[in-house]
Amino acid sequence: MKVLVIGTGGREHALAWKLAQSPQVTGVFAAPGSMAMTDCASVIPMQGSKDYVRLAKDMGIDLTVAGPETVLVDGLADRFKEAGLAFFGPSGAAARIEGSKKFAKDLMKKYHIPTAAYESFTEEKDAIAYAEKQNYPLVIKADGLAAGKGVIIAATFEEASKAIHDMMEGLAFNGAGRQVVIEEFMEGEEASVLAFCDGTHVVPMIPSQDHKRVYDNDEGPNTGGMGAYAPAPVVTDEVMQQVYDRILKPMVDAMRTEGYPFTGCLYAGLMITSEGPKVVEFNCRFGDPETEVVLPMLDGDLAQIMMDCVHGTLSPDSIKWKKGYAVDVVMATRGYPGAHSSDDKISGLREAEQEGCHVFHAGTALKGDTFYTAGGRVLNVVAMAPTLEEAREKAYQGVKKIHWDGAQYRTDIAVKGLRHLKK
Repeated sequence: MKVLVIGTGGREHALAWKLAQSPQVTGVFAAPGSMAMTDCASVIPMQGSKDYVRLAKDMGIDLTVAGPETVLVDGLADRFKEAGLAFFGPSGAAARIEGSKKFAKDLMKKYHIPTAAYESFTEEKDAIAYAEKQNYPLVIKADGLAAGKGVIIAATFEEASKAIHDMMEGLAFNGAGRQVVIEEFMEGEEASVLAFCDGTHVVPMIPSQDHKRVYDNDEGPNTGGMGAYAPAPVVTDEVMQQVYDRILKPMVDAMRTEGYPFTGCLYAGLMITSEGPKVVEFNCRFGDPETEVVLPMLDGDLAQIMMDCVHGTLSPDSIKWKKGYAVDVVMATRGYPGAHSSDDKISGLREAEQEGCHVFHAGTALKGDTFYTAGGRVLNVVAMAPTLEEAREKAYQGVKKIHWDGAQYRTDIAVKGLRHLKK
């Protein structure tokens, strides 16, 4: 089986790495990919118009997997289906679960899937008038795709008013906030549960916990994610059963009933509240950095699982998980998530791997035989171990081997998990 992975980042690097371990995969190809992915895939740089369907046809690809949400929302799965090619990922209609916050919230409301109370707006004055009457803090979300950053938690009406204006009129997040969703603030601890779906059947992956804020103790602005660990003990067996019964299965059933069955990876961003798990957001693809800790723990053939999803034959019996834990520490450039430095020489990658870590590249460029920084989030340093404490210690040992001018990272990844385990 020949597999094509679409994308360039750490998530795609992890997908290619795991797919390459499948005994039936004869070749993994990454487009556009990155030179870091040559450790597990053949990289196919693509210039100008990216016709992935033509590429897959020409190369005789048996299965294509897309990492980024943008191509999924744009309907890439539909074009593959029309061409008669196997594609792991939802249709454009189903990908609206991420492409539009309003669409997702309306669907949850219709099918009684637990989430925060909300209203949506297309006019700034109406949104501000509504915000003026609410309790604080308040959550303001851009309706469209905003690379995981289109959420503002406003502590005061003044902050909410500014966020609404910046999104709707100032066109923050590249116009994703022309329509906004305003939600009540939910108290609790966040977690992520990704699930394999074939349109009818749903098999959850082990729960993970992302760290969105750029600084320790969940301070500073939101980012695409500064690290993760799995499994997250805040999602107990009882909570996981609730996530399946009240959230994942009802949503997949709802989407099939509505006429756009969901095939691929459904991501549920959750708040574990005193009333049980509630949905913060749904995504239509593998999370990042959650993928980098979930896939290393998968004890099975990822390519076969994906094919089962495509063919509607997904079974929980084919999906097993390793014992232990995985921890991912994201290393970013100085200034991220704002304007940040780039083109800094990276050293110590091999030494980090000698510590027993996997290093997945999110934003690097190869010059000669040396990697340089080429993005805000640069590296995912991932370690596995029998205990969470050991996995965390091992990951940070790897991080300490890697150097470039201006590297930044959080020092408290997985600390919340350790607290839960010590209770």
